[in-house]
Amino acid sequence: MNDCIPSLAQALIDRSWMLATAESCTGGGIAKACTDWSGSSQWFEAGLVTYSNAAKIKLLNVDAELLEVHGAVSEQVARAMAQGAAQQTGALVTVATTGIAGPNGGTDDKPVGTVWLAWSVDGIVRVQHKVFGGNREQIRNATVAFALTHTLSLLGTLAPHYPKP
Repeated sequence: MNDCIPSLAQALIDRSWMLATAESCTGGGIAKACTDWSGSSQWFEAGLVTYSNAAKIKLLNVDAELLEVHGAVSEQVARAMAQGAAQQTGALVTVATTGIAGPNGGTDDKPVGTVWLAWSVDGIVRVQHKVFGGNREQIRNATVAFALTHTLSLLGTLAPHYPKP
């Protein structure tokens, strides 16, 4: 699942950049996947698990109005989480996840498996919506895998003036 981590690590090391995470639905899974690798302190800065709305507000400075108007599982909140992680940690690369891993909590508009992911790469923010299938564990694992592979991809496309991964 985390086959891209050596390449991601090298891409970050080559740029002298650090990665930080702001995770809700993945509950620290991205941070765990990164820190499972020996030497990750060279490129992994911090992992913030902001599961509750209060934690998103307190730790990431997500505007309470964004949460009230759009809900925690939204493009706007994912973007704010990625930006907040960058501001709070100083990391030049951040990834944020917010979603509904189930088995409960889904609605017609936001079914179980709905995930918003956001990345900040040297100040450039990208957001993506995904709907993953499966049970809670499968949804969370798929989110972690996608977050990591897309982080590597974005380093190559958003930071082309640096050595490519």
